Amino acid sequence: MATAYWQDGKAESGGSSFWSAGHRPTLIAAFLYFDLAFMVWVLLGPLGPEIAKTLHLTAAQKGLMVATPTLAGAILRVVNGLLVDRIGPKRSGAISQVVVIAGLLSAYLAGVNSFGGTLALGVILGFAGASFAIALPLASRWYPPEHQGKAMGIAGMGNSGTVLASLFAPMLAKLFRWNTVLGLSCIPLAIVFVVYLALAKDAPNAPAPKRFIDYLEPLKQGDAWWLMLFYSVTFGGFVGLAASLPIYFTDQFGLTTVTAGTCTAACVFAGSLVRPLGGALADRIGGVKTLTMVYLVAAAALAGVSGAPTLASALGLFVVAMLALGTGNGAVFQLVPQRFRAEIGVMTGLVGMAGGVGGFYLASSLGFARQLTGSFAPGFLIFAGLALVAVAALSAIKGRWRATWEAAANGIRI
Repeated sequence: MATAYWQDGKAESGGSSFWSAGHRPTLIAAFLYFDLAFMVWVLLGPLGPEIAKTLHLTAAQKGLMVATPTLAGAILRVVNGLLVDRIGPKRSGAISQVVVIAGLLSAYLAGVNSFGGTLALGVILGFAGASFAIALPLASRWYPPEHQGKAMGIAGMGNSGTVLASLFAPMLAKLFRWNTVLGLSCIPLAIVFVVYLALAKDAPNAPAPKRFIDYLEPLKQGDAWWLMLFYSVTFGGFVGLAASLPIYFTDQFGLTTVTAGTCTAACVFAGSLVRPLGGALADRIGGVKTLTMVYLVAAAALAGVSGAPTLASALGLFVVAMLALGTGNGAVFQLVPQRFRAEIGVMTGLVGMAGGVGGFYLASSLGFARQLTGSFAPGFLIFAGLALVAVAALSAIKGRWRATWEAAANGIRI
């Protein structure tokens, strides 16, 4: 299929291969923005053990602290989805980045001295998590349907920023104290902001803005709710674990914050690395088949973690779970534009919101499970059960999707 891509302000003819379609500078800008935004979105997770010591937080408070940015990001993703369709993804991303940089700098200068202060900071960090609803349409609007999985997978691989937070935040906190890390994080954010302004361009084929009420139209269709459910498990599992694992490793196995951060980074890296592979696999064999395999593997791994007796066994199972969940993240967003291409901005926000809600549930439930039962196991087991519910839902609807979606009729695998 012949496509066109935007170069030096002119539309030029392209071939059918991925790299000859779209706009690579924008794809790079979307990845970098998403990467650094995700780095700071989960920042309270790697810093959590140190913050908890300083502020004397309970297990439930620790869970809520690391879950708050996830919930705030979920809500703000809907707002950003609306902004993308109104003022364009590039401008929306610029505004969000300014808010995050200003918020982190203010927290560094004023200090965070209470549990309430950590929650307030978590709300600001939610703007970083909401970058999902901007970076993905910024990149994907440049690409034709047959390359949506790869384009959104590469842009979405920015969730690897969680690796940076897990690796470097505990080390920097040990050297300079955790509050200083908030200020230091503004440096790479500012650099990426400048690069983003220089490279990113809005696609010329963006849909015209609609009335506000029209943005809620997708919610009248059952497919939107199904996609939201599926992403609440894949991305919810990924980001919930990314935020919670530093606390899990320190509480469960008595690791230092630096060692716990390294273990978390290994798990998160696995999930981040395979996101574009998940999109490409879904392009090849279909999103439904990919997700079915993903949920079964993730459910088995999380159930295994609930009874893992050693650090090595828990770490291995977490890596398997993150590989599955990361693959699933890419697969869901191979399906979304096939069904809702014209509403991709708002659907990215809605589906992303559901993912954030899933992450909030997992992170907070682990904290409450630990406080109420003395074990993280109930939280892992319930989430494994949710993955099996998703498998059952896929089995029930896949026939209708393949029979009724226009993309399937055009030969695209669903």
